[in-house]
Amino acid sequence: LVLLCFFLMVLRPPMFTQSRSSAASDVDKRQANAIGLNNCHPEHKRGEEEKGKYDFVVSRAVMPLPDLERIVRKNISTKQRNAIPNGIICLKGGNVESEIQPFRKYTEVTEISQWFSEEWFKEKYVIYLPI
Repeated sequence: LVLLCFFLMVLRPPMFTQSRSSAASDVDKRQANAIGLNNCHPEHKRGEEEKGKYDFVVSRAVMPLPDLERIVRKNISTKQRNAIPNGIICLKGGNVESEIQPFRKYTEVTEISQWFSEEWFKEKYVIYLPI
């Protein structure tokens, strides 16, 4: 499993111990080490500058999904080796209906509040967009 993580907040379950990840933007080595992400190689750069190929781009998406998709599509590997197709996995808040409209036939939207009951998680979603 190879991940490119933009604007990342990571919880690393044991299943990802064999993965290799790179982080662009706000994540540095100290932050990665603080959460036990020993297989992350942080770099400070914009998504437009990233040239690598990855199975998944994981983002705390502060930009509209169509813009994120346009920027990182080039980074999604065509080699499929996971249980789900390669693509974008991002955290979004608020009303996401208009953002996913161009991808509505392919996008999976999961409410985070199904796992966490705190008020902060209301209207927060994990969006998966296969590429």
